[in-house]
Amino acid sequence: MSKASIKKVPPSPLERRRGLALVLSSPSGAGKTTITRRLLDIDPELRISVSATTRPKRPGEVEGVHYFFVDEPQFRRMIAKGELLEYAEVFGNLYGTPKAPVDAMLGQGLDVVADVDWQGTQQLRQSFRDDMVSIFVLPPSIDELERRLRARAQDGEEVVQSRMALAESEISHWPEYDYVIVNDDLDETLDTVSSILKVERLKRLRRLGLTDFVRDLRRGG
Repeated sequence: MSKASIKKVPPSPLERRRGLALVLSSPSGAGKTTITRRLLDIDPELRISVSATTRPKRPGEVEGVHYFFVDEPQFRRMIAKGELLEYAEVFGNLYGTPKAPVDAMLGQGLDVVADVDWQGTQQLRQSFRDDMVSIFVLPPSIDELERRLRARAQDGEEVVQSRMALAESEISHWPEYDYVIVNDDLDETLDTVSSILKVERLKRLRRLGLTDFVRDLRRGG
């Protein structure tokens, strides 16, 4: 049978839904970036929100995959044009979430994950409101947080100490999030985040085809 003769089955009304923005925040070293990458490997409906940043590219990082690397004047122009959903300065570098690709993915019914700090989360909530789910990731202990920062060997001693000093302030914002989890075991954490996604996707307000389905059901269809 040729491909042209195969009749494409339309999606069930129950499969139509609005995409959601999944936001992960944590102090540096608690695991939000690792969780994000693992989620993308196991969830076919999830896409990454690639941030723009003015910080230098690290070894192994790829343009457009890990970040969009731009200089400060270009970043400032993006702000002025309203092209960023959120932005913040962290340790002397600017980070922000480009608006156009996120809107496009959500419009297709896909979910978008972003790992941003608490300031970025507040800005994103203004844009997405009911279409955003926020999770704050805590380390099992402060000692473990420092161990992870040193183990990844990405920053010098001064930056590590700066990140540790900032951690207490970042952790203080945990009550602002929908969910709070402790990343003690990565596999368990991934199971928990996946369960949160499953439940949030089933919420009535996101299921665009549910009204039509129930209407047809009541008519005996």
